[in-house]
Amino acid sequence: LVLDRLRKLADQCTGIQGFIIFHSYGGGTGSGFTSLFMERLSVDYGKKSKLEYAIYPAPQISTAVVEPYNAILCTHSTIEHSDCAFMVDNEALYDVCRRNLDIERPTYTNLNRLAAQIISSTTASLRFDGALNVDLTEFQTNLVPYPRIHFPLVTYAPTVSAEKAYHERLSVAELTNSTFEPANQMVKCDPRHGKYMTCCMLYRGDVAPKDVNSAIAAIKTKRTIQFVDWCPTGFKIGINYQPPTVVPGGDLAKVQRALCMIANTTAIAEAWARLDHKFDLMYAKRCFVHWYVGEGMEEGEFSEAREDLAALEKDYDEVGADTVEGEGEEEEEY
Repeated sequence: LVLDRLRKLADQCTGIQGFIIFHSYGGGTGSGFTSLFMERLSVDYGKKSKLEYAIYPAPQISTAVVEPYNAILCTHSTIEHSDCAFMVDNEALYDVCRRNLDIERPTYTNLNRLAAQIISSTTASLRFDGALNVDLTEFQTNLVPYPRIHFPLVTYAPTVSAEKAYHERLSVAELTNSTFEPANQMVKCDPRHGKYMTCCMLYRGDVAPKDVNSAIAAIKTKRTIQFVDWCPTGFKIGINYQPPTVVPGGDLAKVQRALCMIANTTAIAEAWARLDHKFDLMYAKRCFVHWYVGEGMEEGEFSEAREDLAALEKDYDEVGADTVEGEGEEEEEY
């Protein structure tokens, strides 16, 4: 049924650029159904881009006990079929809502509106005109150095409430600096512990290219922001003249300019490591495995998925190891 609907939609397009898939890694449908769906997309529309916006299991907040299983099985089965996966975790969103918007108890509506700003920023250049536009395929080209290393970290600024927005006007330089703050990230990990491979800076609204250039030049001089030595330039810029739109009466203030940074950093491996640890604790006792086996899976698929994730962690380690020999090994692997 889904593929039939998709085919009808595709037939109405003059030229399909790609697919954007919204799902969660932790739920049964979000992980299982999406895996099968993406496999089918690869078969039917092989060359088209496939981007994911995925809700990733958070370190402390959990919506299901079997999240680690679902997430690892899903990552394993979609890693070959996805070109780029933008991950968002609920805990990071909760923190942004509490810290920046003073919402004591954020609801899913609050979280979704925040996530919507990121999605809107990344797709703005497809929908509006600007000085430097970025299309779907450019994301992959500029963000993914190796096929498996396709899980960029997303940061968005400014997230300010209407009350604060009246007396807080961020310049382009301040905006740029704030996207390197862990407080504005959408996944719980510390980029100061990792190295940046590539950064895609998507500016919206009242932004002049010369301000962007000086802001980026200032960032490059900072010692705290480390780039891998095999990718010295590292910045891809997008400028779109359409300022961000907000829901009237919502918690986000209407601002004149905003910045969404999508960065491929080795620090995201922290998220995998946390999840792998939770998976190991449960799998050591074979907790809940019988439910999966009862649905026709084999136990071997669990260990296979776990090995693949261990390999992914190792890939990130090797990419961050700044030796020329390490780079040689990477080249051979792919």
